[in-house]
Amino acid sequence: MSAEPPIDLACGEPSFVDLTFVGLDAVPAAGEERHAHDLVRGPGGAAITAIGAARLGLSVALASPLGDDAEGDFVRAALEAEGVRWTGRRVARTSLTAVMPAGGERAMATFDNGAETGAKELGAGRPRAVVLSVDRLALAPAGAAVYATVGDETARRCGASGELPEEVATARALLVNEREALLLSGADDAEAAARALATRTPLVVVTLGPRGALAVAEGGERAVRAEGVPVEAVDTTGAGDLFCAAYVWADLNGAPLPDRLRWAVLHAALSVRVATAVAGAAPLEALAEAGMRRGLVLPDPRAITSMKEEW
Repeated sequence: MSAEPPIDLACGEPSFVDLTFVGLDAVPAAGEERHAHDLVRGPGGAAITAIGAARLGLSVALASPLGDDAEGDFVRAALEAEGVRWTGRRVARTSLTAVMPAGGERAMATFDNGAETGAKELGAGRPRAVVLSVDRLALAPAGAAVYATVGDETARRCGASGELPEEVATARALLVNEREALLLSGADDAEAAARALATRTPLVVVTLGPRGALAVAEGGERAVRAEGVPVEAVDTTGAGDLFCAAYVWADLNGAPLPDRLRWAVLHAALSVRVATAVAGAAPLEALAEAGMRRGLVLPDPRAITSMKEEW
């Protein structure tokens, strides 16, 4: 019997259950109680990226450890319903985040189970590409395209030390938000931050929230921008995860850099119109329709000749 074909993408970051308090008029201050209109439970963290990429047609695995508890059962069932393969291991408890969106911003409180993805779990499906934070880049399977991300805590630590793991130099792209880029680089604005970081890695992509995104290639000589998509934001939780999912989808399907940015910005923008990222993660048909209204053409994977094409 022949081996199964490699999957397109494996996500190795932690996953959570998100408990989202919908309809708050403001985030509660210390000692204050406010009432939500609803409470919604959904997959969070790397599960958002995995589900978002699967809805765009990629074959996806999630390697995050999940609890042997009701919350873990919930996430595993959600992954199965979306066609996402779970290659992680069972641990005692599932990580959980309480999300309080209000006024286009949000506050969060998180319990993290502290369990880490293993290299064997990440490589189980022989993925073509992986999404990993810079702290976990050493886990990447040989030959897989690596899309590196940075969390806020890591950005503060690496920015203070001026150091990034050496594996960043071989990543396909480093994807960060504006705050993370500024922390990592010490620069005063996003483009200067991207140019500084582009001396460390082949491509830096900086998300700018409602202002869109920009990318700077190795050496900082070329910058590409994608304008934001005007929407009324209800819940911005997970928008960066869905930006990443759409960017990887577009890249693996051969889209040039300007189109990768535009597709990713659009996918993220569509998601914030409703509560929870998974509820807002557009399937391919909806994203394609929204893209065509903006002059975008779906990438054609038959046009791919190499993952080493010019940026």
